[in-house]
Amino acid sequence: MCFDLDSRPPIAPIAGGALDSSELVLDAADGNRLRAFRARATTPTGAGIVILPDVRGLHPYYEELALRFAETGVDAVAIDYFGRTAGIGGREDGFAFMPHVDQLTWGGLQADVRAGAEHLRMADERRVDALFTIGFCMGGRLAFLTATLGLGLAGSIGLYGNPVGPGRAGMPVPADLALEMTNPILGLFGGADPGIPPESIAAFDEAVTKAGVDHRIVTYDGAPHSFFDRKTEEFADVSRQAWDETLTFVRGRTPNPVTG
Repeated sequence: MCFDLDSRPPIAPIAGGALDSSELVLDAADGNRLRAFRARATTPTGAGIVILPDVRGLHPYYEELALRFAETGVDAVAIDYFGRTAGIGGREDGFAFMPHVDQLTWGGLQADVRAGAEHLRMADERRVDALFTIGFCMGGRLAFLTATLGLGLAGSIGLYGNPVGPGRAGMPVPADLALEMTNPILGLFGGADPGIPPESIAAFDEAVTKAGVDHRIVTYDGAPHSFFDRKTEEFADVSRQAWDETLTFVRGRTPNPVTG
């Protein structure tokens, strides 16, 4: 599991930055119905982002992250993964997510990501011109792979998503599909993450470089897996750097620059 149940994004709120937020149910092309959480910016910039959670699916951490994006002018939708097996109802903190993770499929994940992307592109008078994905851990790997799905993305951002080796739900190896990536990549990793050692990060960097993919790979020395957490005060500076990297990446690929 990426975060503790009481973890939250290490980003200070911006007063008046988010227009509104709401829970949603999205319809995927394969007939699945999935939970989602949307946050809309008071002053939209044309940027939108699909948030891809870790193995727990849609959790308050990601709902709060959607609000923080909206406060910077980026419309956001965070999606759940477990509509096919757990339904669309609310879940308690003790929700046993692993049996549902074990039933995920690569095809199902693709359908759910597409549903989130379609919602951002089509909702609210089509406010979104530049669409991004961001994911964490399992969702970070998925974010890298969204660059291969023909979604017309402006960029994909993965935080401590393993880009090599076997993955959950039959997800392919991102490094192996570098030639199929059609949008810029931002990869943010912890230098003290035993699950993603330096050689794995280097292999991904080499693969996307050889494929000619516009990318930036950042490794934060001494930072563990899941460092982007309000509770990890010793990594507050690293978290601020990662948030700045994320907004700079989005800002540089959005027609109307993101403020804040």
